[in-house]
This record gives sequence, C-alpha cells and structure tokens, in this order.
Amino acid sequence: MTDYIERRESIGYWLGEDAAGILGAVAGRYLGANPEIPFALRAFSADGILQTEEGYYDFDMGRRLPDARHGEVAYACGLAWSDDERSLDAGIMPASPVRFYLNGTLLYRSGAVDEMKPDAKAIVPLLLRKGWNTLLLEMRRTEAGFGCRFGAEEGKVRILQVLAPFAERRETAGWAYSEALPAAAYGEGLGFPDFGGEEADTGIAWLPAREWPAEAAARPNFERIFGVPEGAAAGYAWSKLPPAVRGVSSIWRGWAHGPLTVWLDGQPVIELTGAGAFEHDLPLAFKDGHVLVRAETGEQGWGFELAVSAAESGAPVSFELPAPVHGADLAGGWLYAGPLPADHREVPAAVQSVKRLFKLADGAAAAGAGAFAGANGMTGWALNGPGLRLRPYYENAMLSNRWTAGAATNFGRWDYPLGVTMYGLLQTARELGRPEIADYARAHIDSCTDWYEYSLWDKAAYGFPSINHQLVLVKMLDNCGSFGSAMLEAYPSEGNADCLAIANVIADFIANRLERRDDGAYYRLCVGEYAADTMWADDLYMSAPFLSRYAGITGDRRYLDDAASQFLHYRRYLYMEDRGVMSHVYDFKYGKATRIPWGRGNGWTLFSLSELLERLPLAHEDRPALLAFFRELCAGIAAQQGESGLWRQVLTDPDAYEEASCTAMFAYAFARGVRFGWLDDSIRFSEAALRGWRGLASKAIDRNGNVHGVCSGSRYSFTEDYYKYDLLTVVNDNHGTGIMMLAGVEICRLEAFLRERDSSKTRRAVQAPGGV
Repeated sequence: MTDYIERRESIGYWLGEDAAGILGAVAGRYLGANPEIPFALRAFSADGILQTEEGYYDFDMGRRLPDARHGEVAYACGLAWSDDERSLDAGIMPASPVRFYLNGTLLYRSGAVDEMKPDAKAIVPLLLRKGWNTLLLEMRRTEAGFGCRFGAEEGKVRILQVLAPFAERRETAGWAYSEALPAAAYGEGLGFPDFGGEEADTGIAWLPAREWPAEAAARPNFERIFGVPEGAAAGYAWSKLPPAVRGVSSIWRGWAHGPLTVWLDGQPVIELTGAGAFEHDLPLAFKDGHVLVRAETGEQGWGFELAVSAAESGAPVSFELPAPVHGADLAGGWLYAGPLPADHREVPAAVQSVKRLFKLADGAAAAGAGAFAGANGMTGWALNGPGLRLRPYYENAMLSNRWTAGAATNFGRWDYPLGVTMYGLLQTARELGRPEIADYARAHIDSCTDWYEYSLWDKAAYGFPSINHQLVLVKMLDNCGSFGSAMLEAYPSEGNADCLAIANVIADFIANRLERRDDGAYYRLCVGEYAADTMWADDLYMSAPFLSRYAGITGDRRYLDDAASQFLHYRRYLYMEDRGVMSHVYDFKYGKATRIPWGRGNGWTLFSLSELLERLPLAHEDRPALLAFFRELCAGIAAQQGESGLWRQVLTDPDAYEEASCTAMFAYAFARGVRFGWLDDSIRFSEAALRGWRGLASKAIDRNGNVHGVCSGSRYSFTEDYYKYDLLTVVNDNHGTGIMMLAGVEICRLEAFLRERDSSKTRRAVQAPGGV
C-alpha cells in the first residue's frame, strides 16, 4: 500500500466517518490558501515588444531599429517573478545570431542552421528560481535578419509574464530593449546590467521611450496622448481625490480647450460650453472622491488643466489613480479614454470601470503619431506616457512543466482542473449550508467572465491576451468545457447574461469547430504535436457535463444528443472488454488504443457519464445503452479496488501507486449510481463507495484539509512506466481538490439516502401485519 501521510496526521484519525466535517476541512483549506487576489493592473507600453498569437514575444529588431548596421548588437532584458521554483520550456526562433541568458547563465546560443532556417525553433528548458529572475537576449544584425521570437511553449497554459528592468521602469509590464550598439556590451566576461539599478547608469539608450519629447509635452493632455483626431471628438479622464481631504472646502481652478464637464462622485460640479478658464469653490464633502472629466475638442485644441487646493490653507490636493496601477508612478493620477465620438455621453457610473472599452471616433486612426487606434474600433484606458496603456494581468499561480501551480493563489484562473474545483465548492456550499463558499466560487468565476469582452479586445490589440488565456484562445476541449460547465452550474438560466454569452461561444466551438472523426467522435488533431491524431478519455468530462447543462438552459436537445453519442463512440474506441475498463488514449496514427487503464482517465469517463445520466430524459433513445455502459464500467472498476479502499494509478497493475483523484471519482459515481437507482447491486457499490471514502480520509487527506496522492496533469504513453514513474503525485494538485469535495458531498448524500431507506424498511416492517 502507498503511504502519503502518517495515520495520526490523517483527517480520518481525528474525524472518523464524519464526511461533512472532512468536506468542510478540505473546502476551508482551499479557500484559505487561495485568497481573492484580483488581476494585477499595470502600465504597459503599446510601443514596446508585443506577442504573437502563440504567445511568443516578437523581437523584430530589423523593423524597430531600421538603421542598424551589419554586425551591430541589440539587447532585450526583462524580469520574471516566480512564487516557487518553476520549470518551463521556452521556444526561441532566431532570425539572426542570438544568445539567451537566464540569471546570468548562457542557456542558448544559435547555430548557423537556426539562424538561416525560417521555421527553426529551439526548445530551451528554463528553471526559474523563487523570486526574481533576469532574462537577457542578445541579437546581432546580419544581412539575413535581425532579432528573434522568444516565449513559453504552451504560452496560454504556462504563462511567462515579463516586467521591465531598471528603477525608472519598475513594476511596468514588458521588456526594455536597447538601441543598436557597435559591439557586445554584456555576457560572459563582460558582466550584466543591474536590472534593479538606474537605467541611466548603463550608458545605453533603452526603449520604448519613457518620457514625452518636448514638443509633445507642451501639448494639451488629450492631444499629447491621442493625437489630433479628424473632426470633432471627446474623451474621458478619470481620477480620484485622497480620503484625507474629505470634507475640506476647496477651490477648483483650470483651463479647458473646448466644452468640458466635471463630475464629483457622479454629480456635475463644473460645466463649460466652450474654451476658457474656470474657478469654482466647492465644499469637498464626497463619498468616494471619484472625479470624471469629459472634454471635447475645440478650436484651441483638445485637453484640460485642473488643480484643486484647500480653501483655507491653499495647500494643493493631489489626484490619485482611481485604481491601483503598478508602474504608473510617473504617469500622474489620471486615466484617459479617447478619441470618442463627440456625441458620446454616458453617466459617470458606466464610465468609471477599469474593465471598460469605448467605441473610437471615426477619425481615430488618422489622429497622428501619438494616437492609439486600438483594435476592432474600440479602445481602453490610457496613461500619461508615450504609448502607455492600462492593462490587466493574470499573475496568480503560474503553471510549470509539472503542471502544479505551487503556493500562490489560483484565484481568477480559467482552466479545466479549476472547473472541477469550482463545481466542488458550489456543491459543498449546498450540502453544508455554507453560502459564503458558493460566493467565493462565483467571485472566482466572475473574475473571468466580467473581463471576457476586455480580454478578447486585449488579444486583438496586443497579439496575445494578458488574462483569460485559455478562454480567449480556445483550441481544444480542455480550454472550455470543464470551467464552462462550472460556470453554468453557478448561474442557471435566469442568472448571469455574461455567462450565457460565453456559454454560447463554447457551444459553438464544440458544435462547429472542434475536430471530429468521420463518425462524429471528438478527437485531438494537434497538427505537429506529440498528441496529433489522438482520442483521450479525459475529453468526455471536458464536453458532456457542459453540453448537458447547456442543453438544459437553452432547451436545444442537439447538444444533449451530441453528448450522449460521444460516450457510445468512445466506448467503441477505448473500452477494453477483457478488462472491463477504459484505455486512456486511442492513437489514430497507429490505429490502436494504448490499452493503459489510467485511473483518472477512467474516472473522467465514469464521473461525466453519471453527470449525463442525471440529465438525460428517461425516454432518450441512447439511455439504455448508456446505462448499460455505466453498469459495465462500475463492475469493471469495482473489481480493481484495493484492500485500502483506494484504486491504483494504473488500475490493473498491483505495483502501481494508489491514487486519490480516481478513487474520489469512483466513489462519487458509485454513490450516485446507488442514489439514483442505476446500479442493481446497491449493497456492493455502496460499500465500495464508502470504503473508497474511508481510504481517502485515512490515507490521502490530512487533518488540515490538504489533499495528497493526486497525480499531476498527464500526457500519454503506450507503456505503464510513464504513468507509474513519470506521472507522480503533487500535494493539493488542482486535479484532486475539487473531486475530493464532490466525493465528500456524494458520500454525505449516500449516507442520508441509506439511512432513509433503512428507516423506511423499518417503518414498513412495523406497519405490516404481525410486524414488531
């Protein structure tokens, strides 16, 4: 038997068979370890290094430094934070001689073939240390090209977020890159720049520019930031007054270059119909102190000046940014949006949101060199700096090659294991009568859905999204189905309109864009990847629960029919009659299944089949076949249960380690099968479910609610050794916490069901003639 914890450390030792208590401990530990940390708002230069659709940073230095001569060198440097030691594969596609240094160590030097072959890509393993990591690229100009592409492989899953170096750029997002230099300045024997020091001390001019040139600095604020639009236009500026001046009478002075309206906490306090100076006395009695300015273009330009001072002392009052924006210290206390149509008018409450996008005026694209035309005819908030924009970033737990996210909070991430986690929290809240747990799950989901429109625009504007990576870049079921199902579970049809809009996108992807075999079965095309032309048992959970919920909300039975048909397809490809369990993968490249009965692969199948059966109408034509399949799988899986109550990583291999997530999935499905009357031998499967839960409580869940014995996210293999020796377990891996909660919920319900059933039998026996 596999030992993950000492018996005395197990929660079963202390709580016995108190499933509700164990459930509360697991949920409580998760909430405590994953606080509600929002996306980070950062200053980002749209004039800097952008990313490709695959997430690679595009260092096209030939375009950025067109006057560079043959043999000259440019550098790009950045900082990457890691909450824990984190492994990551990087891809480098050189267009010229390139060297890459991580923390001062040379990890890659291009060769002649790499530099000359257009599609060449080198994979460079990175090991990021805990804390700050320094990244330095050296690129040399040749007649063949100048620059490279660099970034994390699987960038939408294993995010590589880079911040600028140097004190002057501290906390801003993006890289700094140098002017063209006549010779190498950094590297072995030359030293490296002080990434935390003063930029000026390097003696090198770094880009993108941080300060306005004198001519631009002299122009009115809106003109300086957005240029001069064609025709009439308007813009918003948003700021906030510090709490310290609340209730102090003040004098507001300034100048407008055109019509102007100023609101304080949503109430208009200054209105001008044309250009000119103004001065107003105001009793500064405000609640939140939000200041919103709407400025229109005028004959004298476009912009405004505003200064506030205390009436009695004359002391100036400083404006503050209305939201915490890292790296914006030198950009002043205002956010700006423009150029917008001159007739664009909204109430302040609708404007004052960092998530807002605005429709651009028709002449925005021709506004001038300082303009940022945005994407799709829309724009977001800007800051007072050359090309400087407000941008949200997901900077919570980052995945590594080992998948696990480490110690940082998972809050705000959209991915499939967290879809199961959110589902587990929602069900736990219902079972324990703890609405605050459901509130947390909805807050996590909302952090994704509320920013959805923005994240689509962000990708269009900057090449690669900074948040909601998998939701925006949907290419496979992993990216959408699991979390989408939890989203619909959190918000039924009468709930959240934003969620339904996203669900429509997911449903369209599955119905119309997902790869299918000729018979309609889902599979993974994955051209050029190791997993090309494969079918995974995992994808039944990534699809069927979402489709069945979506069909219930929309009333469109086609999605339910599709979900039902997939189980029958997958049974033909993956079910091993001789073993009574599923193969993990079918590989169409070889025309055969791998015949490895991976525990969690079987768990995904049985788990999601129970979800589908719960929603499938009794009269559905596929129900008899699906019910028979459920019973076959339950029988085959039950036969493999170990003495401890747990199942093994490879179900039929007695030498494989005992694995917690598949055990929880099987206990979940067995308990539901008994409760819903799908399993004839209720005694056998009730006992199997309860034994499995007792095994988890005594061997895989410690008294602090930590979950042990869960294998991390898998690839696939035709050999059992990969699953047994390479695919190892991680404490509190997201693949296990949610299903552990769901299993606990079902055990609570099973125990209540059995008590009620036994009680009913007793009552009938007493009421029968001759009863005791």
